[in-house]
Amino acid sequence: MAHPSRPAGRQADPPVSDEVDDIVASWQAERPDLDVAPLHVLSRISRLARHLDRARRAAFAAHGLETWEFDVLSALRRQGPPYQLSPGALLRATLVTSGTMTNRIDRLAGAGLVRRHRDQQDKRGVLVQLTDRGRSTVDAAMSDLLSRERQLLTGLDTARQEDLAGLLRVLLAPFDAAGGARPAAVGRDRVAGPGSEPGNRAATLGDHPS
Repeated sequence: MAHPSRPAGRQADPPVSDEVDDIVASWQAERPDLDVAPLHVLSRISRLARHLDRARRAAFAAHGLETWEFDVLSALRRQGPPYQLSPGALLRATLVTSGTMTNRIDRLAGAGLVRRHRDQQDKRGVLVQLTDRGRSTVDAAMSDLLSRERQLLTGLDTARQEDLAGLLRVLLAPFDAAGGARPAAVGRDRVAGPGSEPGNRAATLGDHPS
């Protein structure tokens, strides 16, 4: 009987092996008392995440951006015109502390990629807005990133990509629903003075730019 997810007449793919298979086999040999099945899925996700991280860094570096810079610019770009958010909304979108976000905004403003201006709805508040230069930079970096990501997926046809996306969605959804600790926002979204150097993101790929 034909496999339900395989079109009729389609030949079975040849077996494929990777380094995770070797790792799992070694653990099974050394610890036959353990159920090592999770390694088949999660070790591969971990390894793919490292490949994706390298692809992201290369795409952003080609446009003079670091990963954290793209994350902030991307959060603004996705809002649509006039491409602005409060500092508090930005830190919630990128999962960093208020001090780190203040410093990041300072650096992006210094590079001419964003600007600060007073919130007309709240004169004590501040909004961060993407500049024309910031928009063109993040758009170019996004196009480059998607090109590199398509290369990572060349081993899967469209149907398999959709199947994999569905499975990963089922796996990830409970974590997204549970949320997690969010960094404290700045007062009434008023930006303080310069903070510490931008640190590592709290969630690797948590705010994927697409």
